[in-house]
Amino acid sequence: MSHGSDTPFGGPPPRPREPQQPSRPSGRKVSPLTITIFAVVIIVAVFIFLSNFYADILWYNQLGYSEVYWTERIAKAVIFLVALVLMAVPMWFSMRSAYKHRPVYAPDGNQPSTMSRYQSQLEPVGRFLMFGIPLVVGIFAAVAVAGQWQTIMLFFNQTPWGSSDPQFNIDLSFFMFSLPFIGLVNGFLISVVLLSGVAGLLTHYLYGGIRVEERGGIKIGKPARVHAAIVIAVFLLLQAVNFWIGQYETLTDQSGRVAGALYRDVHAVIPARMILAIIAVLIAVTYIIAAINGRWRLPLIGTAMLVVTMIVASGVYPFLVQQYQVVPSQRELESQYIDRNIQMTRQAFGLDDIEVTQYEATVNTEKNALAKETATTANIRLLDPNLVSAAFAQLQQFRGYYTFADTLNVDRYKVDGKVEDTVIAAREVNVAPTDTWVNQHISYTHGYGLVAAYGNRVAAGGRPDFMLGGIPTTGALSSDKDYEPRIYFGENSPQYSIVGGPDEGWDDRELDRPSTSGDSPDTRYTFKGSGGPNVGNMFNRIVYSLKFASTDLLLSNDVNSESQILYDRDPKERVRKVAPYLTLDTNAYPAIVDGRVQWIIDGYTTSNNFPYSQQQQLASAVSDSLTSSQDINALNNRVNYLRNSVKATVDAYDGSIKLYAWDPEDPLLKAWQQVFPNTIKPMQDMSSQLMEHVRYPEDMFKVQREVLSKYHVDDPGTFYQANDEWVVPDDPTTSSSKVKQPPYYMSLKMPTQDEATFSLTSTFIPAGSANGQQRNVMFGFLSANADAGSQAGTKDEDFGKLRLLELPTDTAVPGPGQAQQNFDTNTKVTTELNLLRQGASEVKNGNLLSLPVGGGILYVQPVYVQSSGATSYPTLRKVLVSFGDQVGFADTLAEALDEVFGGDSGAVTGENGSGDSGKKDSDKEKAPTQTNEQKLSEALAAANNAIKSGQEALAKGDFKAYGDSQKVLESALQKALDADEAINGKPADDKVVSPENASPAPSESAAPTDGGNG
Repeated sequence: MSHGSDTPFGGPPPRPREPQQPSRPSGRKVSPLTITIFAVVIIVAVFIFLSNFYADILWYNQLGYSEVYWTERIAKAVIFLVALVLMAVPMWFSMRSAYKHRPVYAPDGNQPSTMSRYQSQLEPVGRFLMFGIPLVVGIFAAVAVAGQWQTIMLFFNQTPWGSSDPQFNIDLSFFMFSLPFIGLVNGFLISVVLLSGVAGLLTHYLYGGIRVEERGGIKIGKPARVHAAIVIAVFLLLQAVNFWIGQYETLTDQSGRVAGALYRDVHAVIPARMILAIIAVLIAVTYIIAAINGRWRLPLIGTAMLVVTMIVASGVYPFLVQQYQVVPSQRELESQYIDRNIQMTRQAFGLDDIEVTQYEATVNTEKNALAKETATTANIRLLDPNLVSAAFAQLQQFRGYYTFADTLNVDRYKVDGKVEDTVIAAREVNVAPTDTWVNQHISYTHGYGLVAAYGNRVAAGGRPDFMLGGIPTTGALSSDKDYEPRIYFGENSPQYSIVGGPDEGWDDRELDRPSTSGDSPDTRYTFKGSGGPNVGNMFNRIVYSLKFASTDLLLSNDVNSESQILYDRDPKERVRKVAPYLTLDTNAYPAIVDGRVQWIIDGYTTSNNFPYSQQQQLASAVSDSLTSSQDINALNNRVNYLRNSVKATVDAYDGSIKLYAWDPEDPLLKAWQQVFPNTIKPMQDMSSQLMEHVRYPEDMFKVQREVLSKYHVDDPGTFYQANDEWVVPDDPTTSSSKVKQPPYYMSLKMPTQDEATFSLTSTFIPAGSANGQQRNVMFGFLSANADAGSQAGTKDEDFGKLRLLELPTDTAVPGPGQAQQNFDTNTKVTTELNLLRQGASEVKNGNLLSLPVGGGILYVQPVYVQSSGATSYPTLRKVLVSFGDQVGFADTLAEALDEVFGGDSGAVTGENGSGDSGKKDSDKEKAPTQTNEQKLSEALAAANNAIKSGQEALAKGDFKAYGDSQKVLESALQKALDADEAINGKPADDKVVSPENASPAPSESAAPTDGGNG
């Protein structure tokens, strides 16, 4: 550059540079082979990248949810482009303006030579940097903003809320939809201004518009001063917006004693932010004026005043108000705002309509105390879904390529006109990961049928009493002739399966189920339906071969022109993809609905912007002794608004997904329905059978009970003192410490109800004191009506009704932990349990159920015994009962209740399958509900166990135990012969084979498997 002074805007252009000599050619040419290889690599990489998009398009199209795919992608693309332009263009303009108005002549001295070197180095790549830097920065910023597409879509599709906040009296839609969007846009624009300003000022510096003098001063040219003034003015205007919306953001602030704007915020912070916003606008105007007239004193003074005002108004003044006005009278001054927090938190979590009853619970027992509690005692669930998975596997798995979940589900079904609590599970396919590709993806493609057992009784030997089971499926729930038992989509399905084939000329490739005859091979099947994208053409096969990195898929002869590929088969994962705006419950449960196995999943709309509502960490709230780390990993967000707005179903056969608007009045759901107008069906489309199996969602109930632990208190003064806080008790049946007791589904009649309903229940005990001590006494009992009724498209008015029993604090009603301790320290109980543990058997405590009956709290716990050995499984042997400090321990629930209530509880239980008596009656057996095949399998399993018990007894020299085992063996063999006669129609031998010579054939249902494919 030539030497000289700074030039004003529009000054003479810089002196032309001398032409540069062309560089010499290196003499090395890139070979055509290198170019070809590079081009092929690029093409392959692009094809692989695009193939994933194509596979997603096929997946969404097959399900009929392409609207979701394209709406989300288009929204993200538009947001990305807008954000890219908003970031890159101002940055480019800022750099271009600084370059255009650079000084024409560089100053004298040593500095010019240094800057000249910088300029000469930048000149060859100047054009690239001028466009490249804004583009790169813009891409990174645009990616971040596109990730917030849900906030932006909700703003443009918002609906009125219908209620206002208690401070500004603004419709809540402003806080839920508009405020997050304004904050996002304003924050992004501040980033744009700051980054653009920095880029422009650096350009000024590199080209001499800003320079350091030899004497230590800084020389700023007029173009740079004007540039800086404009940047600062725009920044101050955006900061004014930030101050302005900050006063509304105080209503969602979580840093105070409770959430929301408290006394200090209302009387100090909100006015201060309003004043700061006005001051920032005024100072921004002074910078604009200074850029025109060149007088900088006033804006500089104003900036200093703004900084001082920010310190005083945002820090010092609120501190003084809090310390010297609020603290001395905090309970009185904060009362109004604590009341706001209580009311708004309850509203946000659906607790504003809870029914609270003072329950004067007694701890004294008397005869016939349960005579009026038939509706509850007849349905007490003795089968623990958390322990009987092994029993389901031993008795109903049949083959190694089947499996059951570790924790089963509780539902209800109507049997002979009576609704029965049911423990139910899906018999899913179980493929060993080390198996061959054909077995993993062609042969073992699906599970078979649901297995269900009565919840309130067991069969002989303490085994589950199945109302549905076997292969083919039989039992009280299999009356539907069109029942489709096959489970292609489940929680344990293979990563992908290739299914389907032509109607003619195609042999069945899929292993379907065990044959009904022992001599015949297992039956085969070919999927019929539309369950996944077609891979019959070579292009689609290539796409999915790349997606799953499998050459077998591409080359296998088992793939035909009609083949479909099933993947993303977990029900929750499927719903998550078609409804990305929902937070899903951690539990998906199966049910028989209209002749199909359907997975039912609860979907929640959530937010963290509800005014005055206390935040909850979802992962912490839903965590208990039954949740796994995998379940809660997806719940890492904090929310202060929660609604069970959607019920979703996934067909276990073809994977089809249906979303139903369960809470159509939820404004968040209304907004999402405008974003995706054709994806959510009205609740009126739900069939009567589906309504029968809809439950109150577990995770929402867990969050609600967590909120209620503090917010059962509705008096601000009592809430402030925090002397009536509760906690969910730890699960006393697990060895893990500090793990919350899970809620339990059961049929229950609350003291305020006229009849029993399927309910979800939990208990509360007082929170620990200041010294860390905790009293494990019952303070609260919470129940949610979990039965939606059976009317198609209409849920029962009482569904979801929350009922809270508050127990007296001056009566020491044992809590779950204390009840478990009473069991564990009872002499009779410990003596008998020690006897049950003999012979290497293990005693397992079942779930500890709490029931508000007989004027107090009744605890019922089934006791399971599991012998050693690979084929063993837990069987129900005893029942523990307590009321107050009284403990009962017997073979049956009726006997245990009688022990507690003076020899005659007056209760009617359902454990024996009889409705007229709850007493144990060895002469009265319930009507069999099992198939002959099941009887044979169970008899052979019992015989097998008896032989092992006899061998163990002989090894110990215990001839009495050996004789007892031989009697059991003889009885089991006779039952096996009778069942075999019934199956084959052949008369059995008159005499049972002697135990000494018996060698029963292994039963597939009794023999464990290693999880392979048999």
